[in-house]
Amino acid sequence: MSQQLAEVETLFLHEARSDYTVVANRDGNRVLRGRLELKETSAGPRPGKFRVIREGEDHPRQPDEFVDLARAADRIRISEQTSPEGRERLSAMLDGYQLESLTVRTCRRCANDGRYGPITAETAIEHNDELICRDCARRELERELSYKGAFTGAAEERLEELLYEAGDLDRIVNLLQGGLDPDLTKYDEVSANVDDVSPVQTAELDLHPDLSAHLQGRFEELLPVQSLSVRNGLLDGDDQLVVSATATGKTLVGELSGVNRALNGQGKLLFLVPLVALANQKHEDFEDRYGDLLDVSIRVGSSRVNDDGNRFDPHADVIVGTYEGIDHALRTGKDLGDVGTVVIDEVHTLKEGERGHRLDGLISRLKYYSEDRMKTHSGYDGTQFVYLSATVGNPEWLAEKLRATLIEYEERPVPIERHVTFADSREKADIADKLVKREFDTKSSKGYRGQTIIFTNSRRRCHEISRKLRYDSAPYHAGLDYKRRKQVERQFGNQDLSAVVTTAALAAGVDFPASQVIFDSLAMGIEWLSVQEFSQMLGRAGRPDYHDRGRVYLLVEPDGIYHNSMDRTEDEVAFTLLKGEMEDVATHYDETAAVEETLANIVVAGKQAKRLNDRMIGEVPTKHAIGKLLEWGFIDGFSPTPLGRGITRHFLAPDEAFFMLDAIRKGTDPYEIVADLELRDDEE
Repeated sequence: MSQQLAEVETLFLHEARSDYTVVANRDGNRVLRGRLELKETSAGPRPGKFRVIREGEDHPRQPDEFVDLARAADRIRISEQTSPEGRERLSAMLDGYQLESLTVRTCRRCANDGRYGPITAETAIEHNDELICRDCARRELERELSYKGAFTGAAEERLEELLYEAGDLDRIVNLLQGGLDPDLTKYDEVSANVDDVSPVQTAELDLHPDLSAHLQGRFEELLPVQSLSVRNGLLDGDDQLVVSATATGKTLVGELSGVNRALNGQGKLLFLVPLVALANQKHEDFEDRYGDLLDVSIRVGSSRVNDDGNRFDPHADVIVGTYEGIDHALRTGKDLGDVGTVVIDEVHTLKEGERGHRLDGLISRLKYYSEDRMKTHSGYDGTQFVYLSATVGNPEWLAEKLRATLIEYEERPVPIERHVTFADSREKADIADKLVKREFDTKSSKGYRGQTIIFTNSRRRCHEISRKLRYDSAPYHAGLDYKRRKQVERQFGNQDLSAVVTTAALAAGVDFPASQVIFDSLAMGIEWLSVQEFSQMLGRAGRPDYHDRGRVYLLVEPDGIYHNSMDRTEDEVAFTLLKGEMEDVATHYDETAAVEETLANIVVAGKQAKRLNDRMIGEVPTKHAIGKLLEWGFIDGFSPTPLGRGITRHFLAPDEAFFMLDAIRKGTDPYEIVADLELRDDEE
């Protein structure tokens, strides 16, 4: 007891039925717990019985030992939850020993458990119509989280922050049960940011008369990023890397130069995109805008079984194509004619695994095509390259590698609220339904109803979520036929749909004027989204001509993964994406990628292949790649063998080629070989 007397800093007294709980603390830790009964004497209330509780058992002590304990304490506190009569008796008892005390608000749960838990107006947490301390509230929250599944430290930390900010545990529990509480779910707000750029008037542009009349019929002045581009040499033929947020008008930058040069007889426009769905959309846009002025064609990827041409007219004035579609034309020796302008949309694709090195190689091959044609066709002045992206972490470096002028415009036309809420896969659709309904029931100051894009990670999930939404909605993915996708686009544009549910893989091709974006999943297939992909997708929320602000909701599954290969959970990924910085755009080469691009460059340029390799974005180990190509019989000197030419024609990686050769030698049916290849791709 003498040791405990020396350690007492705060002595806490709390009424408990027929007696009083006694708690002695030092540095916030309990050093003694006991029970005190008072007796009435002629001098007033005095200690009657005193027991110390150790390991759940009562140990009777002399009543005077309580007095010694009280005298040793630096301060004595009486719980406010003690009845007025009880407080009066305790105060009278302490006054009899000339000991001062103070009545304080404390946590009832702590007191009942023999702990001292003082609370103030700033630290009290409301729960079940009473105020409890932060420690008890946190323990109760942890119990609630245990029912929901495992949470990472980042998710727990976020919920604790919300708990302390709100001061209301019931609101947090309601949130975990699927309730909508924007004040709690709001993570941050990306402010609107409008740079002061004086606009260029369309009437002042030095354009072909037909294009000038067309533009002036659409608008009187260019948007800021378009004005910056024109002022920095766009119409003089300078190569440019244009980095600007979604919906700021980047596409027209490429159109201005490309369509103008085509009308002036300076070569055709190639407008290249990563996805077939986006190529179809852009093709229709160009047909609608310029079909009466120019011939417009489309070139998308070729099938492994048969290449039917895909409505491709190599003599057209404007060719909209996928990267693979145009690359296939180069790899198979098709004559594209004089190419005046190449627009590479979504150029940040350069950093992606399989598609990145192919885009890197395509750009180098297109530059070679232009240089080679200049040598053989008099009057052809070469090609202007315009690269477009909403998201690049290292724009200066990339512009230098591409030998292009950087046009960077950081405007965000409308503010975007970013929200995070937690739900398992079964609850997500219900929460999405509430969010979609709430958004569609509101109108902006410009008179437009709120509409939503929901991103998820599979086509099946698109249909599943769409069926569960009360208001009219539609799935939208690459598995739908062209007619159905166009119907969905028209319905959304006419505000007949409250939402579209689309795959993250199609994010670049979605061009709906939505006010809200919901992430049902933070994965693209079986891969987590990158910061770049995430940023581009959330940028779809809010259009300046339609909405006052954008809203983004992340529906995060605690401990959720979509494939066993994933090394992080969805709640970990969520805060990485929200806090993360944009990744650098760079292309990295392993042996497979180096061999594939070197072989394609040899097919296109022969002995000049090394020069093509040297000017690519990524560092290509050319000598090693050539050694492997010779070893495997894909080239003979600097000429492709028939095997090598076939591999390049069909974009086969070496392991795929060996797989096919082995299957052919075994007499496997060709269609079965193709099916097996597709299965391999899915597994990877």
